[in-house]
Amino acid sequence: MKFTDGYWQSRHGVTLLRPAEVRDLEVGDDGRTLTAYAPTARIHTRGDTLNRPLLTVEFSSPMPDVIRVRLARHLGAGPRHPQFAVDGAADAPVSVTVDDDGGTLTAGGLRVHVAKGPGYAVSFLADGRRLTGSMPRGTGVALFEDDDVFAVDQLALGVGDLVYGLGERFGPLVKNGQTVDIWNADGGTSSEQAYKNVPFYLTNAGYGVFVRHPEEVSFEVGSEAVSATQFSVAGEELEYYVIHGPSPKEILARYTALTGRAPQVPAWSYGLWLSTSFTTSYDEATVMSFVDGMAERGLPLSVFHFDCFWMREFHWCDFVWDPATFPDPAGMLRRLKAKGLRVCVWINPYIAQRSHLFAEGMEKGYLVRRADGSVWQWDKWQAGMGLVDLTNPAAVDWFTGELHKLLDIGVDAFKTDFGERIPTEVVWHDGSDPERMHNYYTQLYNRAVFDLLRRTKGEGEAVLFARSATAGGQQFPVHWGGDCDSTFPSMAESLRGGLSLAYSGFGYWSHDIGGFEGTPDPAVFKRWLAFGLLSSHSRLHGSDSYRVPWAFDDEAVEVTRRFTRLKLALMPYLTRVAREVTTDGVGVMRALLLEFPDDPAVAHLDRQYTLGDSLLVAPVLSHDGSVDYYVPAGRWTGLLDGRTVTGPAWVREQHGFDSVPLLVRPDTVLPLGACTDSPEYAWADGVTLALVELADGIREVTVPGFAGDADTLFTVERGSEVVTVRRALGPDLPGSFRVLVVGAGSGATVVGGRAIPHPDHLPYAVGGLLVEATDDVVEIALGTGSAS
Repeated sequence: MKFTDGYWQSRHGVTLLRPAEVRDLEVGDDGRTLTAYAPTARIHTRGDTLNRPLLTVEFSSPMPDVIRVRLARHLGAGPRHPQFAVDGAADAPVSVTVDDDGGTLTAGGLRVHVAKGPGYAVSFLADGRRLTGSMPRGTGVALFEDDDVFAVDQLALGVGDLVYGLGERFGPLVKNGQTVDIWNADGGTSSEQAYKNVPFYLTNAGYGVFVRHPEEVSFEVGSEAVSATQFSVAGEELEYYVIHGPSPKEILARYTALTGRAPQVPAWSYGLWLSTSFTTSYDEATVMSFVDGMAERGLPLSVFHFDCFWMREFHWCDFVWDPATFPDPAGMLRRLKAKGLRVCVWINPYIAQRSHLFAEGMEKGYLVRRADGSVWQWDKWQAGMGLVDLTNPAAVDWFTGELHKLLDIGVDAFKTDFGERIPTEVVWHDGSDPERMHNYYTQLYNRAVFDLLRRTKGEGEAVLFARSATAGGQQFPVHWGGDCDSTFPSMAESLRGGLSLAYSGFGYWSHDIGGFEGTPDPAVFKRWLAFGLLSSHSRLHGSDSYRVPWAFDDEAVEVTRRFTRLKLALMPYLTRVAREVTTDGVGVMRALLLEFPDDPAVAHLDRQYTLGDSLLVAPVLSHDGSVDYYVPAGRWTGLLDGRTVTGPAWVREQHGFDSVPLLVRPDTVLPLGACTDSPEYAWADGVTLALVELADGIREVTVPGFAGDADTLFTVERGSEVVTVRRALGPDLPGSFRVLVVGAGSGATVVGGRAIPHPDHLPYAVGGLLVEATDDVVEIALGTGSAS
């Protein structure tokens, strides 16, 4: 929202109350807060204090390197609900000082200084420099002629400062120059609307900002004042947190420590998911033909998903299987489980009028009501549908109780669709502010379903396929990108959305392989397969056409097989990376800025990413296989072909459908699993440690234990021309392991193992010396000039 007409004037009908001086500074009674009192005009005489608004700005800290700011004119409205939960310690170390020049609050490595006297000068400082600060012409309260009031602040952008995040947004990855309104909408992937709006942004300048308001927050990112990021909310108060890094990863770590981190998700969820698609015709015979077709073609499948029409038309949701197409749901699920599959079903929080649950929900007060006491209803999506009031604990129990019945017959996961079309002209059971509930509802929805799965399945076994989210929604994974077209431009916009979401603290992300709307050209489908199977989670799903690979051509079957097997071989690596989601708040898929913050060339890259910290992926977004991508410094090695690329450099290549730029970072020990037909196996048993361009030194590599097994720890030491690999003993020591010294010749001397030929069935192809360990310590003396 813009309030000014150029630099000098306010917009018609807008009066801006700006701080004209910091009149006084106070230290809180507990010594933990700093409060500035700023009148909206200079005070020269006592009379100037009359009939004059006074802005109150309070600074505090919930944890080191995070400073909270609350700006207000009138405080009488009191707390509004719901509110984003934030973690922090009441006794987090804080230092507050005030002198004649101003006041300073210090929290860890971040401090805020407020100058006393004329003007309004607030600076956030760290690492010996000013990170940002409030802009005097952009801070305050805006009054409209119609009595609307907005609280607003602007934080300065320096030369070269770039802004990222604000949820899953499908436009340019760098948000500078954009107006972004935080308001969840069911708008697809091709517009400025977003399913997952998050009022948090991250910069390349050492800080991020979280605006703690669930209601609509309007961001002007260098668009009202080109040298500032502005954010505003309706009302008299504005609360936000400045979060110091200095690195982007550290900013995300602190933001997710504040708002919550994702737990671990089950191993089976990393495998390939296949769906019925949306409006296609399907019954049990169709489903079994798809499942058997995948098996007959050697395509590993982990999850089968039933979309909306598992229920009867006009009944969504009643959670009753359509007897015409699925007369024996419990038996069908048993038959699918016998084939080694997990099962996911589609749900949403709406109750159609024709559903048998509607009358019960209306009678018991479980559906959201209007001010006159009637149930809120409309006909968009489902005829006469109501919305479950998840602010009512009894309604939560009722809703999740219906879902529990599905778990009892074998369902393993839920696709929690929708959650964006939340009305504001309603009254909530707990009195929540309707404007705030619009964005916040998805938090209640996904939490309720995720918690049910966690209680029922156990810690680490709960997983959703969720579309909507807001700040903190990363605690209820997985999220997917929503409804995209089946085109290369839509494939690119989906990737931008995923990277934007990763910048917003979300750890796991997926998308519909081949696109959702329409039927993809076979070239689009095959290119999308590589991208989809090199994402944290991978699903074949469409709208009005199936996504079984043989529906496109025989080559699509081969491409599916290759990249599915590749992903399963990467499970020792992916599950190690996934731990960082829980411990550090960093996503599995990452924009390159997160890994290479000191390389200015990566700042705008939005057509490539890293999968974890060690793999660079550049999806091919063209029919002819042409792709341009950037490689940071060092000699990188192609995992699929063994070719090397030395950066920093831009690269232009041609790739067949069975290939994609997939490069291993220099100085990497990449664990590759021995199993390529399932994600569920003992990842350390028979693991191959690929040593790629190792520098001299020692590094530790952890291969997570599967299904509660102990982790296996390897140490890899490179010194001069000798590489030593040690496996630490554990309570459940797995079988043999292998060492692949990429680029090494056959003339090396091996102790504790034996050189073996490369198997011909692997989904990756990197050359070098392959050694099978015969002891827990393998020592390899390399010949002069060997690459690793």
